[in-house]
Amino acid sequence: MTGQTSEAAPVAGQSRAARSGGRDARRAARAAMVAADVVRPGLAGGQYRPLGDRDMARIHETALDVLERIGMADPIPATLKRALDAGCWLNAHGRLCFPRALVEDVVAAQARAFPIFARDPSHDRMVGEDRVHFCTAGEAVQVIDFKTGEHRPSTLLDLYDYYRLADRLDHIHHVGQPIVATDIEDIRAHNLSVAYAGMAGTTKSFGFSMANAEHVDEVVALADMVLGEEGAFLKRPFFQVGHCPVVSPLRFGTDTSAVQVRCAELGIISDMCVAPQAGATAPAALAGALVQACAETLAALVQVHLTRKGAKMFFGNWVFVSDLRTGAFTGGSGEEAVLMAGAAQMARFYDLPGSVAAGMTDSKALDYQAGFEKGLTVALAGLAGGNMVYEAAGMMSSLLATSFEAMVMDNELLGTVQRALRGIEVTDDTLSYEVMEDVVLRGPNHYLGHAQTLSLMQSEFLYPEVADRQTLSMWASTGRPTIMDHARGRVQDILGSHYPSLADPDRDAAIRARFPIRLAPGDMRADCGRW
Repeated sequence: MTGQTSEAAPVAGQSRAARSGGRDARRAARAAMVAADVVRPGLAGGQYRPLGDRDMARIHETALDVLERIGMADPIPATLKRALDAGCWLNAHGRLCFPRALVEDVVAAQARAFPIFARDPSHDRMVGEDRVHFCTAGEAVQVIDFKTGEHRPSTLLDLYDYYRLADRLDHIHHVGQPIVATDIEDIRAHNLSVAYAGMAGTTKSFGFSMANAEHVDEVVALADMVLGEEGAFLKRPFFQVGHCPVVSPLRFGTDTSAVQVRCAELGIISDMCVAPQAGATAPAALAGALVQACAETLAALVQVHLTRKGAKMFFGNWVFVSDLRTGAFTGGSGEEAVLMAGAAQMARFYDLPGSVAAGMTDSKALDYQAGFEKGLTVALAGLAGGNMVYEAAGMMSSLLATSFEAMVMDNELLGTVQRALRGIEVTDDTLSYEVMEDVVLRGPNHYLGHAQTLSLMQSEFLYPEVADRQTLSMWASTGRPTIMDHARGRVQDILGSHYPSLADPDRDAAIRARFPIRLAPGDMRADCGRW
């Protein structure tokens, strides 16, 4: 033995030519496989539990103490009136306090699961319980330029391209807004153009962020025009409006609370999150940070419920981490991974559809650091049962930037995490006693051609699209490609050809006549030459 891995040894009775032909056939079969045969959206999480049952109960009880005794500052007038009418009060510090019974009654009244719709109904998903979905998001202000590799300000056209790219990546189940259109200063034009870019770029369910309640009705009207019928959108809302209705620590945000209230009034899912940062805007103790995040999220839930009973909200108790040496945000740390897993557990404790964030590497390059930080945080969030795992693809540089290549590579990572979520099915058939008996006692003493092997090839195993599994000699003979090379090719293949249809030209012209859409029609065609 030399210690080196050699080419696979021939199976007795096979010639090299026969093996080569078989290998080519197997490669062709793998290329035709559908990932949905092996993994699917909504696989069950909950296997990883950093918090015990008593831990979660204590976090909950302390969060109720915070809401009842410390309270929330700066409620908007509509929320203040509704809360006072419901039995809340202002304490000596002028902060709105919530009776424990009210909070617990609100939690009990919420839906345990609900659907999120997509423009293409085949992408509709049921969210809640232990179902796990992976999503983009992040609202970074920079992209890592595909041609130069340099960080630069993100644009509306970049955002449109990210929506288009995610539309073709199987393991991204919902497309949240990954970047900000920094090239549009007018807020109304920005909000409407971002919404239009999402509608034009993906037929999956998607989301975008807004901090202006007066524009919520306009994006609904825009969606109605896309669908060709007034009132059609609210029958099947195929996007969510993201917002952070709380300014940590323990203050309502004025503009963002107004967005949350308007979404609740219209019946749009409140795709909210709170974002306290342990050591900066939340206690440095991880348990204390979870307490504050839960209290803030419960306050937002009460705000939604008092606005419209039955209105839906993701329990977005996101807890971030500061590097206490510098005060800088860190998205890829072990503390971040365990905190978001704990946040996912708390949503499960309340039995509410929840969201967390993972995949937020602090690396500025697509390197080993990016890989291990993304892999750790995404795997723990999924295994802990996060219903909507946001930031899960494309994010770089501590949420300051995104990368097209990273989104493709992260899509593959998400597939492997889903395979871990699926686990191992143990049945009479999969225990395989008869198969072993057949191969060992009556067969060729290998399983390569066995009927079970062939039947499970497409349903038991997930094969990579951009990761490398070639033999060393094959890899060398094909130019020693890296995962980045494969990812860049995949980006170009998708973005050079995939331009989903939004509306017929006459309807699109009517949309553009009514709304200030800054996405040029010439950039939305396969012959535009951009890719």
